[in-house]
Amino acid sequence: MSLLFRFLPDDANIAHAYVTRLDNYRVDMFLGVHAHELDSPQPVMVTVEMLSLYDHPVEDQITEVVDYDFLRLEIGKLAKTQKFALQEHFCDRVAQLCWAFAPVTAVAVESCKTDIYPDAAVGCRIVRLRKREG
Repeated sequence: MSLLFRFLPDDANIAHAYVTRLDNYRVDMFLGVHAHELDSPQPVMVTVEMLSLYDHPVEDQITEVVDYDFLRLEIGKLAKTQKFALQEHFCDRVAQLCWAFAPVTAVAVESCKTDIYPDAAVGCRIVRLRKREG
């Protein structure tokens, strides 16, 4: 089960909840603060998980749900056009893309630099919640 369900408010009246994932999307990008990370792009794995809430079952139409094609393309553009010092900042920018979809209530974004150490990857995971009105 998704960790995002932990962030639902106690008073949430949920009829239908969907978790949409984009798993292990590899982008080559400039990400880091060290000189060797600034010389050339490095591989970064990105995983996004979005919790969407509806008061009805979704129809069998792309306009009803999160368009992960859009999300994948926008993450790719972000990785190609901007240099990031911190994974935390990059993850925040990816999370902001997810708010384009009204039903999305919570987002988890993880980035992972796979080529930093020969025996380990280093990453960051953030969770963001849509601000509730009222």
